[in-house]
Amino acid sequence: MRHTTIPSPLGPLTLVADDDGALTGLYFDGHRPAPRPDRIGAPVEPGAVFAAVTTQLDEYLAGQRQTFDLPLRTVGTPFQRSVWAALAQIGYGQTTTYGALAVALGRPAASRAVGAAVGRNPLSIVVPCHRVVGRSGLTGYAGGLERKRHLLDLEQRSPAV
Repeated sequence: MRHTTIPSPLGPLTLVADDDGALTGLYFDGHRPAPRPDRIGAPVEPGAVFAAVTTQLDEYLAGQRQTFDLPLRTVGTPFQRSVWAALAQIGYGQTTTYGALAVALGRPAASRAVGAAVGRNPLSIVVPCHRVVGRSGLTGYAGGLERKRHLLDLEQRSPAV
């Protein structure tokens, strides 16, 4: 494992990759919960390992990209991984609720468990957990509500690519 930190309009982003070059984490400054130091490896310069993710994040944050094409690898329980896979299916500029996500997963009574899994998503932005809102509106986000609002507003402003 290795990591680097890059600047962004949302503040510094920590990118984590495994030895095969797959992205395993993308964390905001002040991310809650914070990534465990033993899970992010040694710091490295952005370089080739992180070139594609840096380019694609820059394009996304400039409103020029709607999807990511990156090698990803997540570590989590089977339930968490099913939630994260469902997050990846939420379209650009779209939102859903925790309850609707639970129903889509065939677990209609599990909206709180879905919310907990969404909150543990290790690949913020790339696996779009910001697109999940509460039944009554904007709710928590590991990177903070201001960043969540920024991402949702960005997707509403951006023309179709």
